Amino acid sequence: MAETTAVRRPTLLLAVLGLLTAVAPLAIDMYVPGFPDLGRELAAGEPAVQLSMSAFLIGLVAGQLVIGPLSDGLGRRRLLLPGTAAFALLSAGCALMTTAPLLVAGRFLQGCAAAAGLVLARAVLTDSFPRARLPVYFSVLAMILGVAPVLGPLLGGVIVAASGWRAVFWVLSALGLAMLAATWLGVPESLPPARRSPGGLRPAFGSMAVLLAHRAFTGYTLSLGLAAGAMFVYIGASSYVFQDGYGLSSVQYGLVFAVNAGAMLVASASFGLAARRIALPALLTGYLAIAALGALALTVQAVLAPTLAGTWLCLAVTLFGVGGVFPAATTITQSIGHARAGAASALSGAAAYLFGALAAPLSGTTVGAMAWVMLASMMLAVLALMLARPWRPVAERSFA
Repeated sequence: MAETTAVRRPTLLLAVLGLLTAVAPLAIDMYVPGFPDLGRELAAGEPAVQLSMSAFLIGLVAGQLVIGPLSDGLGRRRLLLPGTAAFALLSAGCALMTTAPLLVAGRFLQGCAAAAGLVLARAVLTDSFPRARLPVYFSVLAMILGVAPVLGPLLGGVIVAASGWRAVFWVLSALGLAMLAATWLGVPESLPPARRSPGGLRPAFGSMAVLLAHRAFTGYTLSLGLAAGAMFVYIGASSYVFQDGYGLSSVQYGLVFAVNAGAMLVASASFGLAARRIALPALLTGYLAIAALGALALTVQAVLAPTLAGTWLCLAVTLFGVGGVFPAATTITQSIGHARAGAASALSGAAAYLFGALAAPLSGTTVGAMAWVMLASMMLAVLALMLARPWRPVAERSFA
């Protein structure tokens, strides 16, 4: 069992890691309220504007897959500091772009840089605290991941209304500078040289291959990614379903979205408490079952007689389950890959955003289309969990 690094100020460290975790999901959708103005100013159609978001997600996946494994050999701070500095610089660059292709390229690079904070926050957490405490801390990060996508469009709407879409990227640049300062002061190197793996790209990517060869790790990672796919389908389709389908105003839709996000927060918070009494694989199985049953109920009521109340309730149940899956699966995968925390964090984080990017375009604009895709994603997540065989104790055992 790998030792952990002594932490002098755990509260400060957790606060900074929370900031590092929040910035990437904020950067995904803060500028969405400015899409119409952005398209007019850059003479770009809707597909080109949407491509700028997809480019960021692709960069986020690619960056995690490179930065996470490399940090196992080079250390965390050596990549975290330049990564956060690059995010601040590239955010400012996005604010200055004059054409849609340049913005798409800038967003891809911005996503690569944002990946540093996202992937290394989980790795630092794994390095720094005993495994028995990880469920509590990962539940905090999961709550942040649940809140950030809700706050993003709300904050972005205020900024766009006051100063235009470019101001969103200036704000992100300022957040990047704050993140850089906080990291410099509050995040010590958590992986001393004695615990690092041999450097270089080949061993780094080799460590990911070793992890993927571990059946339990792969199963839990796929479960996490597929559950994230269901959440991204909801995010992509819910505005059409509730505003166009059920006739809600933007304010009323905001309330629905906030309540459903609250369900995710409750699940994430409850996970930290429940993990003290219930084995992690059993807890993950329970959350995944709740999410799958919610998606099944959503599909049944969509086929029979979809209603506003029924759709809202089924989605709240599904998202409650997903909110528990995130910290549970993350804790387990980081425990299995404790000796390769960077590579483990890269694979689980990349899976979540990769499946999200793949599933979101399939979300459709009706409750029926949304329900069927969410159900398919959750059923595949259940099958992936069977691959992990959560009833076997080996699922939680790490290896060197």
